[in-house]
Amino acid sequence: MTIYYIFPQDFKFGVATSAYQVEGAWTEDGTYRKGENIWDWMTHNHPETISDNSNGDVAADSYHLYKEDVRLLKELGVHFYRFSISWSRILPTGHANKVNQAGIDYYNNLINELIANDIEPLVTMFHWDLPQPLQNLGGWTNPILANYFEDYAHILFTNFGDRVKMWITINEPTTIVFGYCLAVGMAPNVLTPGHGQYLAMHTLLLSHARAYKLYNREFREKQQGKIAIAPSSTWITPQTNTEEDQEAQERALQFSIGWVLHPICSSAGDYPPLMKEWMAKRSKEEGYTRSRLPSFTLEEIEMIKGSYDFIGVNHYTTYQAKNTFEGKYVPYLKDADVELTQLPAWPSGLAFWNKVVPWGIRKILNWISREYSNPSVLISENGYSDNGELDDMNRIHYTNAYLNEMMKAIYEDGCNVFGYTVWSLLDNFEWSNGYTLKFGLYHVDFDDPNRKRTAKESAKVYAEIISTRQIPTCFMVELKNWQSIQM
Repeated sequence: MTIYYIFPQDFKFGVATSAYQVEGAWTEDGTYRKGENIWDWMTHNHPETISDNSNGDVAADSYHLYKEDVRLLKELGVHFYRFSISWSRILPTGHANKVNQAGIDYYNNLINELIANDIEPLVTMFHWDLPQPLQNLGGWTNPILANYFEDYAHILFTNFGDRVKMWITINEPTTIVFGYCLAVGMAPNVLTPGHGQYLAMHTLLLSHARAYKLYNREFREKQQGKIAIAPSSTWITPQTNTEEDQEAQERALQFSIGWVLHPICSSAGDYPPLMKEWMAKRSKEEGYTRSRLPSFTLEEIEMIKGSYDFIGVNHYTTYQAKNTFEGKYVPYLKDADVELTQLPAWPSGLAFWNKVVPWGIRKILNWISREYSNPSVLISENGYSDNGELDDMNRIHYTNAYLNEMMKAIYEDGCNVFGYTVWSLLDNFEWSNGYTLKFGLYHVDFDDPNRKRTAKESAKVYAEIISTRQIPTCFMVELKNWQSIQM
């Protein structure tokens, strides 16, 4: 069994966080105070939606401890730091007529601190924390938000684009729309299944394209940056080798990652043909006069098509597709008539869905390469959940195994992957799971008002991988064992 552990010389390593999960300072003073976002509102008004009734009011307190975070990044030796900007911290009402200068100053200080330490800032514009005043207008189901997102992007490019050369517009659109269709503790938790998720995705794709075209029109010539979107890129394999389950696999892939990337990356643009046909058929059978999947105009198809410089791939795990829908696991695939499951034999992180299937990352990279003419790809998230222990050997094995499978995709398959990002730098607020599980390379003591950070063993190993550009040879035996995990 081949093991590749020498990384290309120009390959980049990084780590990631997001604003609501680490910043805290939820109403920090400024000319205008940071505004309320949908996670502020939901966790304060419905704490029962979070498994430990917690919130991100303080979180890891990175708003005040950003210099300490940069010190940890320097200690790791990463080439870039992926963080997100809080829309509500910059624009408290969500609208561009009131700008919070204290928010601008915070991100300028963070960006400057990174650059002073030779760390490239990679900025995500939107990582799930929509301003609540915009949710009151319908949130992402209201197409007017594409206008507001473009206004927000203009402020970000204007204030930070002279130093930020890598942008991700929207993190995991398919996860965002869970908040409109699944009762899973995902803000805004306004459930209109069968309709809300499709309306929300439609607006998200238009928002991404509007920001991209804005950059081309007003900023690219001077700033020379690159822009991506980062879909959740779970690999899906057929449960059996039957033709029915293979067809279910293809429907599941097109209804998930294809839903996001086909309009952006395919030569034809628009939603995947299979998805359009299936949704039209299902909608007609249900008595609707038109498909529940919205339609783009020809002008919109052309605007969205090609609106990327690279693709972010957030990958954690693998599922199996079965040619039926039972509603037990991932209900949003009801319209595709697909049931997703995972094998109990697959090792698991603390999060029930965080099954360890290293070969899945190679499979999804190859699928993206085939579908979309081998685009430039950044692994923008990959991580393992546990209880936050310092001796986190399972996280080390997970990272090594996934890195090795990623390198097979590069060396053996020719996939165009230029970087890898661990989720996450710090233990943080993990959305509906609160603080009950951890993904960080650094432990955060949430009982300490100073939020003390402590390096885990995985941080030390990741620093060694970055500095030597190879997986440490002492982990080769364990890596072979993890690679032997089969379906």
